[in-house]
Amino acid sequence: MKDDPRSHGLWERTAPPAPPTAPLDGRIAVDVAIVGGGFTGTSAALHLAEAGARVALLEGVEIGFGGSGRNVGLVNAGMWVMPDDLPGELGELYGSRLLDLLGGAPSVVFDLIERHGIACEAERRGTLHCAVGRKGLAELQERARQWQARGAPVRLLDAEETARTIGTRAYAGALLDARAGTIQPLAYARGLAAAAIAAGARIYTASPVVAVTDAGTNWRLDTRHGSVEAPSVVVATNAYTSAVWPEIRAELVHLPYFNMATAPLGDNLRRSILPERQGVWDTKSVLSSFRFDRQGRLVFGSVGALRGPGVAIHRDWGRRALARLFPQLRGVPFETEWYGQIGMTANNLPRFHRLGRNVVSFSGYNGRGIAPGTVFGRCLAGLVQGTIGEDDLPLPVTDPVAAPRRRLREAVYEAGAQLAHLTDARF
Repeated sequence: MKDDPRSHGLWERTAPPAPPTAPLDGRIAVDVAIVGGGFTGTSAALHLAEAGARVALLEGVEIGFGGSGRNVGLVNAGMWVMPDDLPGELGELYGSRLLDLLGGAPSVVFDLIERHGIACEAERRGTLHCAVGRKGLAELQERARQWQARGAPVRLLDAEETARTIGTRAYAGALLDARAGTIQPLAYARGLAAAAIAAGARIYTASPVVAVTDAGTNWRLDTRHGSVEAPSVVVATNAYTSAVWPEIRAELVHLPYFNMATAPLGDNLRRSILPERQGVWDTKSVLSSFRFDRQGRLVFGSVGALRGPGVAIHRDWGRRALARLFPQLRGVPFETEWYGQIGMTANNLPRFHRLGRNVVSFSGYNGRGIAPGTVFGRCLAGLVQGTIGEDDLPLPVTDPVAAPRRRLREAVYEAGAQLAHLTDARF
């Protein structure tokens, strides 16, 4: 997008076309204005339109331009935080409520895909969280125990079963989560947008919000060539929040993440790696992830930004790391590469904010945007409709709190990933 092959890479090349949209031109009035065309915004638009609300969604660039169209495409349950830690972070009520909601969130995603016929290469075959060394295995053993105590369909694989399931002996074990799966994320975002439009929502792209004014009973959202008036506003910009509502951006520390994809592999190579087609990530602090797309390309990624010296560093690391995991892929080139930004919070949990009278927002997905974004969008739709109240939400209302030393930490993340990848997988 925007003539940048490193913005969305493979996903832009293989996603079905976005539904026809245009910039906002002129003044309109609706029941709800939504800002942001990712998973949260399009899900909110779909659920509101299906309930009969007049909805206008304003997207600054294109549908799925932010993290929704750039991520690896793992549809996971829960968050990074251990299940038993959530009540301590949020209190028993909200902790249990969030666990229940996010534990079932992948089902919501796959049900929407089926109901609306969204062509996004959906594969509900589970995901594998892989243990690197004894420390990683101990973490997964505890995570498995906590999820199993809640009745979740997760299973810990030993080293031998992990090797058979993935095709490498690099891991000490793996946690298989049957709730989860993979999708083509940009295709999913575009499919949600198309479903929202079919339900009656109006979506305007290339329409960044440049000013917001409290007009009394309504809010007025100005773009470069038009304006929207609405009594309720949903802010769904997350890590790609710009000048308006800067308090959201100030709260989130950007963590860069990149992906690279091979050309479609031959049948023999495909059979030797992930024969059941789960999505994978590991327990390293500078983690790696990989999965196949529907055409047999292996998508391999990690922390880091593909800009400046990071382009060569991460690309070279990717070749080494992939060959170490799967020697049969030595010399196989990457065909596409892209990266984006993850919005991280202080405790790795999302936030619900009231940014003004009838202005609400979820943000801070910490690399878990697909399933949480979808169900949080549905929650916001119910909230502004009045079918649920703030006391029914999975998160308490909090005020945005600026992350200390945010810019320094972002620079350290980017440089630290480069340093880690300069030395990793060399031997």
